[in-house]
Order: sequence, then C-alpha cells, then structure tokens
Amino acid sequence: MRLAGKRRFEWLLSSHFHEGKEHQVRLQGDSVDVVEMGTGEPIVLVPGLAGGWKLLAPLAHLLAKRYRVFACGLRGDRFPLGMSLASDLGDHAHDLAELIERLGLERPAVLGVSFGGAVALEFAVEYPQRLSALTVFGAEARFRATLGTTIARRVLERFPLPSDNGFVNQFFNLLHGGKPEPGPLPDFVVERCWETDQSIVAQRIGLLDAFDVRDRLWRIDVPTLVLGGTRDIVVPPARQRALAEAISGARFEALEGAGHIGFLTHRLEVARRVNRLLRVARHSTCE
Repeated sequence: MRLAGKRRFEWLLSSHFHEGKEHQVRLQGDSVDVVEMGTGEPIVLVPGLAGGWKLLAPLAHLLAKRYRVFACGLRGDRFPLGMSLASDLGDHAHDLAELIERLGLERPAVLGVSFGGAVALEFAVEYPQRLSALTVFGAEARFRATLGTTIARRVLERFPLPSDNGFVNQFFNLLHGGKPEPGPLPDFVVERCWETDQSIVAQRIGLLDAFDVRDRLWRIDVPTLVLGGTRDIVVPPARQRALAEAISGARFEALEGAGHIGFLTHRLEVARRVNRLLRVARHSTCE
C-alpha cells in the first residue's frame, strides 16, 4: 500500500477501531467478522454491497460514544476463503439472527445501510421480536434495478477488473450523489469497496432482484426510522419515503445534500437521528 493510502486508512479506520474488540463468528461454513466497541444499549450495524464492516467504521465510532456497537460483516466478505454464499436475502437475515444469538444480545437495535438495509428489513419482518428498533439508510421495500446497477453487475460478473478501474471507481463515486471533492473520504470509499471481491458484489446485486418485503411490512412493530439522502441516485428519496409510509408508525427523514453513502458523508447527522430514535424506543419499552 502506498504511504498516502496507508495514511488515509489509518485516519478513517485504524484510529476509529484501535480500542474495538474483534470477533469471528462461524456461519454456514464461513467466518464473519464482528467488531465490538463502546458500552451501553446494543446496536448492530449491517453493511452494504461492498466494503464490509470497515466502511461503517466512521459511523460506528460516533455511535460507540453512547452505545455498545457491533459492526458486522456479511457471509461472503472473506471470499474466496469462505465456503458458503447466501442464496437469497432470507439467508442473510437468518445469519443476522444467528449472529445476534451467538453474541448474546437480547433485542438490540439494528441499523442497515443499502444492501444491509434490505437485510435489516428482511430480518425485521421475519424475526420481529428479535429487535428493539430499526433504522435503514438507502433502502426500499422492493429494490428496482437502475441502468447503472444493471451495467455494473454485468461488468463485475464478466470481466476481471484491476482495483484502479476507472469505470467502477466512477460508479463508487456516484454513491456520493455527484462528483465528490478530492480528499481522504472518497479514496477511503473506493479502497474499502475494492476489498470485497467483485464477484460477491455482482452476486449481491443479483439477490436484490428477488427482494420484496412489501406484503410483510405490517409485521414490523418497533420504532422505525428510514433515512435517505436528497441526492441518492441509487434509491431515490421518494421510494424511501414510500417505505416509511408502509410501516406503521415509521418516520422518513431526508438528509439534505446526501447521496447513497450519506451514512459516511453526513455521519454526524445520522448519529444524531439514531440517538433520537433510540430514546423513543427506550421510552416505549418502559411504558
């Protein structure tokens, strides 16, 4: 790794997790990484298509000031070392339920971003008594492929690409909601996303084609917050608002100027709104 890259890595990752405790949980023939930090009420973070728990490190660091945070990986993150891939979002939701049980957590809050938001929704509708609150960022009840995601999937499936591939890096940059200013954060996003094997990214995009929880959202009976960026071009905010309207008592809140990775670029605001949701969840539990 070049020195500049190493410094970026240390700035956005190592400095955030030097005090964290790392677990490896065995799930269906694969090892899933979990990093635990902070104290207080538990909250489980579920990552997106690529980047694993490391991409959530800056947000997890903020939340760990108040909560006991578990930043989790997904089955397939360690590919090709892992031996088993999830066949659908239901498998990932089952993994999340098993992971929560293995960690000894009783009804933690769950926060999922992008693909992890879909996993969190699937978990919430299939295991509604296993969580105390739900936050999703950049997700909808039924993902609809865009031209960009379709092209990205086909390219990732068919062509081995170097980690400096301009086409895919441009796709990653679009996650910001527009061309980002040069600096450590865009570089951090690209570097972390390339740590996930491109075949796994393509496979996960494919799993979203069959994802649909619209007829099961009535099962969610916990305080729920749907967060979306006003500049999200992957899952437009109108579709995220529709998700919130379909869940009893859920709130939709837009982050002005945020794109699909607003959980990074607007992480202070995300942490503030999650804090508010968990205060509501705490109050409802005490009633």
